[in-house]
Amino acid sequence: MAAGGKTQRVCVVGGGWAGLAAAVEAAGAGHSVTLFEMAPQLGGRARRVPPGPLDPAGLAIDNGQHILIGAYSESLRLMRLVGVDVGAAFDRRPLTLQFADGSGLRLPAGPALTAFARGVLAARSWSLRDRLALLAAAGGWLLRGFRCDPRLTVAQLTANLPQRLRDELLAPLCVAALNTPVEQASATVFLRVMHDALFAGPGAADLLLPRVDLSALWPEKAHEWLQGRGVRIETGVRVATLERRAGTWDIDGKAFDRVVLACSAVEAARLVQQEAPAWAQLAKALCYEPIITVLLSSAGTRLAQPMLALRQGLAQYVFDLGQLRGDAAASGVLAAVISGAREAVERGLEPAAESVRQELMRELGPQLRGEPKLLRTLCEKRATFLCTPDLRRPPGAIAAGLWAAGDYVEGPYPATLEGAMRSGTAAARQSTEPH
Repeated sequence: MAAGGKTQRVCVVGGGWAGLAAAVEAAGAGHSVTLFEMAPQLGGRARRVPPGPLDPAGLAIDNGQHILIGAYSESLRLMRLVGVDVGAAFDRRPLTLQFADGSGLRLPAGPALTAFARGVLAARSWSLRDRLALLAAAGGWLLRGFRCDPRLTVAQLTANLPQRLRDELLAPLCVAALNTPVEQASATVFLRVMHDALFAGPGAADLLLPRVDLSALWPEKAHEWLQGRGVRIETGVRVATLERRAGTWDIDGKAFDRVVLACSAVEAARLVQQEAPAWAQLAKALCYEPIITVLLSSAGTRLAQPMLALRQGLAQYVFDLGQLRGDAAASGVLAAVISGAREAVERGLEPAAESVRQELMRELGPQLRGEPKLLRTLCEKRATFLCTPDLRRPPGAIAAGLWAAGDYVEGPYPATLEGAMRSGTAAARQSTEPH
């Protein structure tokens, strides 16, 4: 029996991270939950993909590299709830954004403000002037409550900082966090990310690098947990119609008291076009930016860090899957990520992948034990919405008993796993509250 005594019939449309979060929240509150997912598997844009012809035997490959940070409290809470051992599932370490030569930023453990100041001052590859300028800028953001003119881009916000800091730290950090180039990215959202990542408390800035593939990290555990509570889960089913009827919502001929649309913004807009045209218009107006992941193999290679930053090439970061997975199948496998990849997609995936291979050979140098060979290139063409200043995002509430969940809905965060899971939890809670 649900809290308050009335069990609601809840339908969740979409089995990505937001939809699974909504289903877990609703089922945990005692409601009767049905989940529909149009793809043959759960996980949305953060999942394992079928093996490719060149993949090492036994290696699970994701459709893109994702990381979490210590500030992702809702993601970690939900993972623990469904039985994920988060200590074993992640390589957790203080924020490290270093290049192959050891330069860059590495924060020590400890209180957030002290750790940031110590980390910046210890970054000797930047001049003292550069380091003091960064500390002064961060101090100014802190004094202003990490708020700014909502019309500003990140490029405008950071225009007075030294060029080297912008090139080596702020630009790649922005495009990785918001998947939006600094010339277009919202300074307001960037500052919110900086606050929660760097100044929200001890451990908030820690990098959490998955040691397992993304399906094992959350979707599969959530699936098992939901099945154990009688949740009906149907994959390979695309919802065709959504209509309001006599106080309930009719989905393809089945009646539900509450509905959470955790599908893509495009699918949600299609379903609510007749019932909520203004909401649908906002959802359809979103623009998207792709992300490319280039997978390579370099036998015997072990990088200085499981994640390294790259300088001024197409890719911003490279991950050593051998270090992260800790098994023979992943040994020597590197995943380089190109965020804000629109131009690279337009040039073509093959030229982009070859450019990344050449970049790795130049930048990683002696850390490579063999010339990297391309395994495959993955492209998520609609990876995230373009996070621009004053962007109007669709609200979570659509109509009475009808809510949206996803990393694109109105909120303070860019398109992140944490944003998706928070929106799912919020939609489930608010849609099932007594009215």
